[in-house]
Amino acid sequence: MANPSPTPRERAIRAVVALAITVLGVVGLGLVAPVAAAGWIKALHVVAIISWMAAMLYLPRLFIYHVAATPGSETSETFKVMERRLLEYIMNPAMMVSWVAGLWLAWVSFGMKGGWLHAKLAFVFALSGVHGYFAGAVRRFAEDRNTKSQRFWRVMNEVPTVIMIVVVVLVIIKPF
Repeated sequence: MANPSPTPRERAIRAVVALAITVLGVVGLGLVAPVAAAGWIKALHVVAIISWMAAMLYLPRLFIYHVAATPGSETSETFKVMERRLLEYIMNPAMMVSWVAGLWLAWVSFGMKGGWLHAKLAFVFALSGVHGYFAGAVRRFAEDRNTKSQRFWRVMNEVPTVIMIVVVVLVIIKPF
């Protein structure tokens, strides 16, 4: 017999514990060996960003297919589970780790200086806003209240890509 799904409260507790462990690990490593920590935290940041972006690119693709499913059908219910799990188990934690590690790196490595860094942060805030919009869409789909078309979700599928390209250019080129 399979274990029952965790309750929303249990999922929230797990997320808070995971985030706390990550924050404490980053802070602890940064305090003990800040120079050595930078490489490890940068690696953690890159892995978290890759995970976050993968989820941000996949979730609207699920929405595109979900729109075509009849509300209440087995297919629709399957998409609801997939969307919720992607959001809760990959996208949310990856975003949190990305922010924590990224802010630590910005503070330690750059002292929060540089126009490129401020521009990057603005675009990361925009990406976080898109993340929030997608989270709201997961709730609307779960309640069978989606009003958006496949075409809308196809366009929204490109938004994280455009933001990612701008951020990568800012980080690599540092134009200002």
